[in-house]
Amino acid sequence: MPNVDITDFPYRPDAEALFAAIRDLDDPIWMDSGKPRSLSGRFDIITAQPATVLETVGKITRIITPKATRESCEDPFALAQQLLDTLEPIDHSLSHYPFLGGLAGYFGYDLGHRIEALPDLLDKVDSLPDLRLGLYSWALVLNHSSRKAWLIFRNDCPADLRETVSKRLKQADKGQSLPVNGASTTPFEPSMSREAYLNAVNRIKAYISEGDCYQVNLARHFSAKYQGDSWHLYRILRRILPSPHSCYYQFGKSNQAVLSFSPERFLKLSAGQVETKPIKGTARRGRTVEEDQQNAIELMNSTKNRAENLMIVDLLRNDLGKTCQPGSIRVPKLFALESFPNVHHLVSTVTGKLRDGESPLSLLRGCFPGGSITGAPKKRAMEIIETLETCRRSVYCGSIGYISSTGRMDTNIAIRTILADGDRLHCWGGGGIVADSSAESEFQEILDKIRVLIEPNSPSG
Repeated sequence: MPNVDITDFPYRPDAEALFAAIRDLDDPIWMDSGKPRSLSGRFDIITAQPATVLETVGKITRIITPKATRESCEDPFALAQQLLDTLEPIDHSLSHYPFLGGLAGYFGYDLGHRIEALPDLLDKVDSLPDLRLGLYSWALVLNHSSRKAWLIFRNDCPADLRETVSKRLKQADKGQSLPVNGASTTPFEPSMSREAYLNAVNRIKAYISEGDCYQVNLARHFSAKYQGDSWHLYRILRRILPSPHSCYYQFGKSNQAVLSFSPERFLKLSAGQVETKPIKGTARRGRTVEEDQQNAIELMNSTKNRAENLMIVDLLRNDLGKTCQPGSIRVPKLFALESFPNVHHLVSTVTGKLRDGESPLSLLRGCFPGGSITGAPKKRAMEIIETLETCRRSVYCGSIGYISSTGRMDTNIAIRTILADGDRLHCWGGGGIVADSSAESEFQEILDKIRVLIEPNSPSG
């Protein structure tokens, strides 16, 4: 007897109302393809009410169930694996479904301190955990390529939850309208001044000229006061910046949520095949068709941006080599142009074949955090980041996604991401600094990337 029940569900191109129907359950998460506005993205995955939650803060991880909470100092990736192992395995003939129950949530950038010996110099500006994962027993999956959808329940899903979810989703209203008011945000303010940022870029260039490193990803943090429901904000922003690796994840009792509009895949694992798609190289969209095309051409022909991208491709090839079969790593696409509503990017694709005995979590840990948001060499770049930035990165530049009970995994790089934490919003923007970087240009590039998030009502937004 199969331990999972899969039922066809009426397909719709926009899953927003479906998520809204279950959002008041505990720990709802929507891995959002950005459809119907995004030009790429394949799956939407919606779930809520996990049986167990992992929360890591510093060196302590809390394992939370409805009946009890215990604490552990073990490696968070090992604890996540232990939790995943409590699920009965599912027939691999069903592995073409992306998510048949399993883990979903985020691995924050600061988990890097559990992997590498790094200086501890920065303070946190938010109260979100370093890691937060739920073990989920059901999911609604929409496949926008085949225009099909499925409602999936594991046999261990409680009967009352199954009944509630089924009823809510079948009655979901397709015609939701956006809120007109009821939310207010003060202007986002940076915690690093323009002058401090320009000085930091020049310090990185000095490190590079001394042979200390090749590239460092430097980020600026912004924050604002916010009154309202972060879900309303997410709905507005996903229309402005539809992105293939978006996510809305709400949790806690103080209006904590992650609102991600990421264009970047970190790691995908399916049937043993690994794929990562690092972004390095950015140009703003033009105000006219001609200007837009010219900006794209200049980006594709930019020696600086191609070199920056190649450094990270080499870093990721090395990272994949920790868990992939020798000789299996390939680069099928190098410096491909991908365009989004706010910017053009250069995106490369690196693939490999996972070694026997390795797992999605060992793959993730071996590559974490993603090289495209650290620099090269990774450990030295992270040390420099710790000395030059103004605060911990939290979820930003970590990874959001799922690991199915079948061993399938898909995760993003948590860029273009807002954190809602009580009455405050936090947002970061960053970019790779190399030897020939212009500090002024890098400063402007950060604003090009995130202006649409922190100034959604601006003309460029």
